[in-house]
Parts: sequence; C-alpha cells; structure tokens
Amino acid sequence: MVDRVDIQGVLEQMRALKGQTSIPNTTVNPTGFSNAIEQARQQMGTASPSRVNEVNEHPDSVVSNTPTGDVPSFGQMMGAAINTVNHNQQVANNLATRYEMGDPKVDLPEVMIALQKSSVSFQAMTQVRNKMVEAYKEIINMTL
Repeated sequence: MVDRVDIQGVLEQMRALKGQTSIPNTTVNPTGFSNAIEQARQQMGTASPSRVNEVNEHPDSVVSNTPTGDVPSFGQMMGAAINTVNHNQQVANNLATRYEMGDPKVDLPEVMIALQKSSVSFQAMTQVRNKMVEAYKEIINMTL
C-alpha cells in the first residue's frame, strides 16, 4: 500500500500556523521600528548613526509612500493559499466521483488533470509549511 499524507490534518496544521502568524488590527509603525533598531545598535556597542532616521526625516521617503492597508499580510496570503489548495482538492475529488459514477459530461483527461493539479498544489503547500516550521524552529533556537 502507498502511504498517503493525511490531507485534512496537514490543512488543519497550516490553518493553525496561519492563525499564529496573523495579528488582527495591527499596523506598522516606522518610527517605532527605527527606534528599536537604534536601541539594538546601542546595545551592541555600535555608536554610528543609522540611516533609518534619514528615511523618517524626508517626507517623500519610501516608508511614507508605502501603502499599509492595500498590502495583504502574510497570514492573509497563507490563508488564501490554503483555501485554494482545499478548493483544488474538493474539485478533483468531485470530478473523480462523478467520473466513477458514470457521468457522461466528465472525461478521464479532465479528471486526471484536476487530480494532478490538486496534488501539485498540495505538495507545494506542504513544502511552504515545512519551510515555515523550519524557520520558526531556527528563530526559536536563536540566542539573544
């Protein structure tokens, strides 16, 4: 027998990771970020001035022109990807079931393409999840 991955279990894990990465109603504060960088630089003993302050002093800087509401968060993008994978799986399973039941409107190449599409999207999502877990473990193991 071929060992198959529990698709629903992996999708649940991905949704849990998405929930951990998205923080609702948060905005990026560039001034707070630059202050945090300066504090970290001072703690490391580097007294050289940072260029981060230069960015905040110019009104036409990249930071002030960057849209904050239009850019989706990583959690939103991950959620959309998970939902797409789930949709591909459902469509493929639906087509396979209809073909097995003898539906004349569904042909074998269409079923095979849908199954391959769902398989590839699921494998890609699994690799993204693995990289996220690997990055999370690496961050947790960092010494301060």
